[in-house]
Amino acid sequence: MSQAQQYSVGILTISDTASADSTKDLSGPTLKTVFKQASKEKITFNVIKSAIISDDFEQIQNIVKTWSDNENLDIVVTTGGTGFGVKDITPEAIEPLLQKKSPGIAYAMITTSLQKTPFAALSRLVSGVRGKTIIITVPGSPKGAKENLEAVINVLPHAVDLAKGGTGENVHAQLNAQKTNNSKDESGHQCVHNTKHEHHHKHEHDTTRSFLSDPLSGPVTQRQRKSPYPMITVDEALNIIANNAEILGSITVPVNENLVGMVLAEDVYAKEPVPGYRASIVDGYAVVASDGPGIYPVVGVSIANVQSEAMQLKPGQITRITTGGPIPNGATAVVMVEDTSLVSSSADGLQEESVKIHVQARNNEWIREIGSDTSVGTVIVRKGELVTAVGGEIGVLSSVGVREVRVYKRPVIGILSTGNEVVNHNEPELKYGQIRDSNRPTLLAIGKITGFEVKDFGIVSDNVQELENVLKLALSQVDVLVTTGGVSMGEFDLLKPTLERSLEATIHFGRLKMKPGKPTTFATIISDEYKKLIFSLPGNPVSATVTSYLFVLPALRKIAGYDNWNLPIVQAELSNNISLDPRPEYHRATISYDYTKGKFLAVSTGNQISSRLLSMCSCNALLKLPGKTDQLKELVKGTMVDAILIGQLN
Repeated sequence: MSQAQQYSVGILTISDTASADSTKDLSGPTLKTVFKQASKEKITFNVIKSAIISDDFEQIQNIVKTWSDNENLDIVVTTGGTGFGVKDITPEAIEPLLQKKSPGIAYAMITTSLQKTPFAALSRLVSGVRGKTIIITVPGSPKGAKENLEAVINVLPHAVDLAKGGTGENVHAQLNAQKTNNSKDESGHQCVHNTKHEHHHKHEHDTTRSFLSDPLSGPVTQRQRKSPYPMITVDEALNIIANNAEILGSITVPVNENLVGMVLAEDVYAKEPVPGYRASIVDGYAVVASDGPGIYPVVGVSIANVQSEAMQLKPGQITRITTGGPIPNGATAVVMVEDTSLVSSSADGLQEESVKIHVQARNNEWIREIGSDTSVGTVIVRKGELVTAVGGEIGVLSSVGVREVRVYKRPVIGILSTGNEVVNHNEPELKYGQIRDSNRPTLLAIGKITGFEVKDFGIVSDNVQELENVLKLALSQVDVLVTTGGVSMGEFDLLKPTLERSLEATIHFGRLKMKPGKPTTFATIISDEYKKLIFSLPGNPVSATVTSYLFVLPALRKIAGYDNWNLPIVQAELSNNISLDPRPEYHRATISYDYTKGKFLAVSTGNQISSRLLSMCSCNALLKLPGKTDQLKELVKGTMVDAILIGQLN
């Protein structure tokens, strides 16, 4: 079997904003995904260099020259700085470096973008060859960068081969072999050069885009027999999601119980001191400390919110005072009631007239001074802090007169099930071949209990047009859409092709090296106004639930502004032997803390087959188990493993 043709790639993001904060770079990761998705069995693009720099002429030239002259990369793609902005200098920096210009590549990219927006006419793209390196500039927006690269990515292997002095025959051979294997032509290129052959490939779809999914129409005999999506690890998937999950912005909300679960978008300062007056810490008597022990007349009483500001205590007098009561003017200490005794009372026995003080009071004893708890201007909660259900944050905000705060917006989630066989869980009877929808109720419950706004979009049958319509409806109302079913290799698994071909979504991954949840899919749809995240989870109930905790919930927490957006992990000791699977497994378990041993103990919930939802009952953790090897086939009782907490500890 022939080796795959390998092409080395460098991606250079040119942006003042992204160079100051790398999390703002969306185009670089988008281009990397396009190259990954375009890698086939016979042709592979390897992104081995990436960098983010400001709009600096010398920096741009230095990196591009290093990558082409010293690193000998096959392809260099820059993103950003191609417009009419004052700092947009990428074309001016790149053009002098080109030894041969390729206006056809730039024309193909601009023509593709013009089909989407007339503003593409303002894009100043250049491309060409330096040494043996193909250099391309694309716009800085993720959508524009993706469209432009997809427009020409299928001709790049041929261009590289020619730039290196070849004839392109190897590339054609690989593409033809790939065409035979896949029973269709995805290469989409046409070329004429100084050899004795010409190639004119016809296409079944828009040649400006490269799809991995099967067409939405066509005979089942032409469907792919193996998933075209590269299998990536869970850690790689989490990194991709993290790069695409962005905070939505901030809003001002009142301080009340609805604040729980929100993250502060700015520091909050105390507007009022706590306490706002000198207050007693105990029940007792306000005294003049220098008077000392003795018998004193009781001349008044100070109760919280009752005592008159005009009350004046003179030496030789005391007043009765309750916890929280204002300290009368002239008083310098408080004596606890336990350190006193009654000497005389009124004739009716209802009022104290004189009391004996048994101790020597110290100045300011049992007195809370103004602002001693919190002074005006103190930072009481900081930006990025979560308002918890414990109540402390709401309590302190309320205590200092803060009536509203700025918080990060919480994403709105949509939940959708797919499948001809799926019916609502409350149907009175099932027909042969039907199953009750357990995924939607489960995911709706998870969304609600974690405090996010959730919208239910019901069940969609395996119908192309109906699925497209409901997806568009849902995406118009939510920030994150979660679907279950329709992501595997069946003839009615329509999610991936509908997302790619009908909604022009970018599928960042469509297959994971994990159990359960192998066909889990993550996609985004980006426009100038919004960015939507789409998680298409497997239809098996356990797979859907596990992947919602592993991927969806962390993404929601990151969007909502959580600093620690991943779920907490603890070390737990296995209470039973567990056989390993070839794939890394997220094993359902119940963990509890053993105070005698001083450690967490994990007990498996039993049979872990992905359709057995009983394995989620009483589950509060997912054990991260390694894949099976010849040396390690089982984890024995007593082994310590990482446990991702998804529920309350028992």
